[in-house]
Amino acid sequence: MKLSSMMGVLLMTSGMTVFAADLPPLSHSLTAQATKTPAPVLALQDLDGQPHDLASLKGKVVLINFWATWCPPCRREMPSMDRLAHKLAGTPFVVLAVDVGEDADTIHAFLSQLDTTPSFPILLDPHARLMKSWKISGLPTTYLIDQQGNIAYSAVGGREFDHPDIEHQVRALLKP
Repeated sequence: MKLSSMMGVLLMTSGMTVFAADLPPLSHSLTAQATKTPAPVLALQDLDGQPHDLASLKGKVVLINFWATWCPPCRREMPSMDRLAHKLAGTPFVVLAVDVGEDADTIHAFLSQLDTTPSFPILLDPHARLMKSWKISGLPTTYLIDQQGNIAYSAVGGREFDHPDIEHQVRALLKP
């Protein structure tokens, strides 16, 4: 069953069905950082074994989302990240989704439930090594990195990434 056709029933726990309507709405804001600090190192392989290094993306705005397949808000926000990536195609904008603590088989099983495979790279951090350097206290956690490689915005919790408010924040960083 595809995830989009499962949105009425999101998950089962202890015999109890939780409906998407019972979950809080996804937020549509990112928190601006008081002082922009350089983003920590991020150098990981994607599901195809290809390396990705944040340092090589200077000059681009990068949305980095730390997530896991077992996390309901992570699952819910994935399609909106893909829609934002498509809206901003042709601009210097990149989405990187870093799966924390899971193996490639688990991620592939999740992706097979989606109507459309995300167009952005899914990076692997199977031993959750980046959680400390990126100061991740919960999933999902998202960072928006400016063109100079600094953390401009952050968020903990699910987001509707293609909401006009978030799109506006991204587009503002894309301006020279």
